[in-house]
Amino acid sequence: MRKLFVAVLATVMVALLAGQGASAQTAPSASPEQVSWGECPDGTSLPGLECGTLKVPLDYAEPEGEKIELAITRMASPHPHKRRGVLLTNAGGPGEPGLNYPLVLKYYGVPQSVLDTYDVIGFDPRGVGHSTPVTCGLEGEATATSNIPEYALDSADVAEQAEYAAGVAQKCGSAATAPLLPYISTANTARDMDRIRAALGEPKISYLGISYGTYLGAVYTTLFPRRSDRIVLDSAMGPKGSGPSASRGFGEGVEDRFPDFAKFLSEHPEYGFGTSAEKIRAKYFEIAARLDAEPRPDGFDGKRFRKVTFEKLYLDQWLPELAEIWRAVETGGPLPPASPSAPPRQPADNAVASQLAVLCNDRDWPESVATYQRNVEVDRARHPMFGAAAANIWPCAFWPTEPLEPPVKITDRGPSNVLIVQNLRDPSTPLSGARALRAAFGERARMITADQGGHLAYLFLKNRCLNDATTHFLVTGERPRTDLACPAEPHSG
Repeated sequence: MRKLFVAVLATVMVALLAGQGASAQTAPSASPEQVSWGECPDGTSLPGLECGTLKVPLDYAEPEGEKIELAITRMASPHPHKRRGVLLTNAGGPGEPGLNYPLVLKYYGVPQSVLDTYDVIGFDPRGVGHSTPVTCGLEGEATATSNIPEYALDSADVAEQAEYAAGVAQKCGSAATAPLLPYISTANTARDMDRIRAALGEPKISYLGISYGTYLGAVYTTLFPRRSDRIVLDSAMGPKGSGPSASRGFGEGVEDRFPDFAKFLSEHPEYGFGTSAEKIRAKYFEIAARLDAEPRPDGFDGKRFRKVTFEKLYLDQWLPELAEIWRAVETGGPLPPASPSAPPRQPADNAVASQLAVLCNDRDWPESVATYQRNVEVDRARHPMFGAAAANIWPCAFWPTEPLEPPVKITDRGPSNVLIVQNLRDPSTPLSGARALRAAFGERARMITADQGGHLAYLFLKNRCLNDATTHFLVTGERPRTDLACPAEPHSG
């Protein structure tokens, strides 16, 4: 559920295009539609992909009622005689578009054996992008995605953030697409996935989901265990999904991951921060406190410093940029230019609106401001680097509607066909969440961990032990007999 993947996708697409022009939960689709493949939506550039659409119920409790549209893409297997089925994908978020995700996988070097085995399917989840998008009517800075809360210096900061969050929730409840918002949830997206399966004429689907997409995949294979083939969950959220516990996990994740950045700085003395990891950690707090007291002339303050540090911990290739930011702040020099951003969507706030809808509909969030004020102080002590941001209040505390159904409980009931892959030091979805998901699945799952840092593991990093074992599972269905711990490998970042 991370906005930073937007930057990854923006970079990937620039590189790609440079060289190319019975119950509501489990009932099968009645007379499923067929997907007619053809041209892709106006304004998209998806070389090598076919595009299609599918109508699905807005409310699965009333399957014959109002319909919304899903936008779907396919990268067909070039060797039909080797084809096993379809590999449905999800790029995380929540609220992340997925039409181009088959191309992202290809850019990062998904093996040909996987491309031969599957038609790789991308889709914009309900409410997102080209799939009947939702809006909250937000403008300006409020259109930025919302899953990195503001760092709270004290209880007054939490109260101030609560006023802003309440305003966002009020706008969502009065926006043009407000009647759609209660139905934008993980469980309904999982049901949409099963409609896609049926429309493609497949008895089962395989799945590859990253970040928030791990929770979506866990919910799908829980609701539809017998329609699940090979399920890969990369950089896993815990079994409670995208609720308050996931947000508070950011604080833990920064503590896990920061030593990798300290090591980077210690190995690059040209940045001027010495070779002591302990002193580099202390410098983080020193810079943050100094900027809290006196922001830079350009407005860069301690809250922004903490947030940028968290953001740039996602990927090893961003650590040099983070080091440049630290050096600029320490010396008073100019900040480096910002990374490329994804092109704006229509509506402009679609990212934040669709994300908030999922987050707020999946679970019933605490509504008392005092609860968040207490949580901030608890997490400030537990995770002093970023805990006071991760535990801060969200618009979900003031969401205009209550969840329409209880959360899906992830259990061990179903076939043993789930593979969780996880970096040991993930700033966004920390190892503890992956372990909790592994425990919830029981013998349904195996887990592969890699001794490396950052968010996203399979293909995004080059640990051959993890990548080869994951590919082997996708192609053959064979997993490690027990959980596998992959050691660190040179140049695996």
